Amino acid sequence: MKNNLLLIGAALTLSSCSMILGPSTTDVTVIGVNDFHGNLLPTSFRVPDPADRTKTLTVQAGGVEAIGGVLADARKANPNTVFVGVGDMTGASPLISALLRDEPTIAALNGLGMAVNVVGNHEFDNGVAELTRFQKGGCASNEPTKACKFNNTFEGAKFQYLAANVLDAATGKPVFPAYKIVQVGKARIAFVGAVLKDTPTVVTPSGVAGLTFADEVASVNAVMPEIKRQRPDAVIALIHQGGASKDSFDVVDCKTLSGDIVKIAQGLDAGIGAIMTGHTHRGYNCVVPDPAGKPRTVIQGDSYGHLLQRLDLQVDTRLHKLLSVKASNVVVDAAKQAKDPAMTTIVAQAKGLTDTLSKQVVATLGAEQITRTVNAAGESQLGDVIADSQLAAAAPADKGGAVIAFMNPGGIRADLPVNVPNASKQVTYGDVFTVQPFGNVMMVVTLTGAQIKAALEQQFDNPAAGQNRILQVSRGFTYTWDNAKPKGEKVSDVKLNGQPLDPGAQYRVTMNNFLADGGDGFTVFAQGTDRLGGAVDLDAFQNYLKSTTVTPEPATRITRLN
Repeated sequence: MKNNLLLIGAALTLSSCSMILGPSTTDVTVIGVNDFHGNLLPTSFRVPDPADRTKTLTVQAGGVEAIGGVLADARKANPNTVFVGVGDMTGASPLISALLRDEPTIAALNGLGMAVNVVGNHEFDNGVAELTRFQKGGCASNEPTKACKFNNTFEGAKFQYLAANVLDAATGKPVFPAYKIVQVGKARIAFVGAVLKDTPTVVTPSGVAGLTFADEVASVNAVMPEIKRQRPDAVIALIHQGGASKDSFDVVDCKTLSGDIVKIAQGLDAGIGAIMTGHTHRGYNCVVPDPAGKPRTVIQGDSYGHLLQRLDLQVDTRLHKLLSVKASNVVVDAAKQAKDPAMTTIVAQAKGLTDTLSKQVVATLGAEQITRTVNAAGESQLGDVIADSQLAAAAPADKGGAVIAFMNPGGIRADLPVNVPNASKQVTYGDVFTVQPFGNVMMVVTLTGAQIKAALEQQFDNPAAGQNRILQVSRGFTYTWDNAKPKGEKVSDVKLNGQPLDPGAQYRVTMNNFLADGGDGFTVFAQGTDRLGGAVDLDAFQNYLKSTTVTPEPATRITRLN
């Protein structure tokens, strides 16, 4: 009887403690943006037509004013809301941000209350010293003509850059913290981040000089014991590497995810509650088994702020345990979403400093828009035009005498112009800059016909098995590829102006310096000899548009059999 009374007393004591402590569960909302690339203004985005899902509708989506409105609504519904970045917040940006060294973007993200951002590959576009300036602030930039022009001082990012797998090559020490535990109301949420280990293959060598990029899974898992010892209520991984899904972004718990992120997700510590991803620019909301075989959310939004990733978590702050995850992608419809007044102020200031140049009309097209949408062979109308512009800039004998031009598809950042309708058919300097914002220098090199064929074979299983990175080619150059053929034997019938390419002959070929240095996995191009520098790619592009009324033509230079 005495023992029973003791048990009853203990139960009552525990019950009383629970009542005093109150509920131990807390709802936390995590909202993330990936691959923003300084897009302060909305751009066109296609969404499924709710009346007929076989069709799509075009909306103006993204922009910091509307993103601010989405965040305000979320914070009103749940004050325990945290905003995070999943890489590539800056770099490859439109003129409104790039002309001001992306400082307006940092200011906007600060104003939106971003807590952390895992570095993406484009954060390294201007080198680690400039990225460190982005974190710490100041005007000691390697581009003084652009730095501190938005404001005469630059306070840097109030959010923390994360990078578990980016190491100083000389010391072996991390360049940025691997993780940060963020207090969100009563909850403590740990965010741990890594960028794709192949970053050196997609960034100009100068941008990653002195750095080592380690394996994503090993780097994140190595810090998980340290994170767990601090007993956060949930751990979320921010991985700037992604994949693709056959399902639309609004399909929940999709099972069709493919690409590099799948293997990463399968290997990341089971203590990670969800994985927010970036890099591949297309939205998905999928599940991938963790190392214990338990389904785990792997989500990505669309680029440029069109879609925001959202995780609604329920955590137990007493047991420090994640109880549930609900994932969704949120369309940032700029026409319907209320605007954030503070963001309107930032946009107006940036526009005031850049509009004079941005709005200069540089050409008139023969159509409202030329798109970068690729056909089944991987060729786009805009890709053809850009390759033609580069050939035109390098074809004269004193410019290198090139006869072929290659353009990497990842360097084509938008349609020309970005938005339609465009009844005037005019394009501005801002439009052209948005398409080609990198400021790469054109190079002319000598390659044999055999080397050109070998470079074309490097398009396949690039960047990962089952994926293709199809180069855009100039007028007069044609070839066929067959995906059913073995690796190394997919390309055939390579011709220049109707004549078969001679494997032993030498050809002058032009491309941007990124490709010429072997970027995007095209290592054969780095074997080119008699290198000659030329125009900036942006100048070559706009000069070509000025010289002729460009009309989109059928993309028929590349033929695919299977």
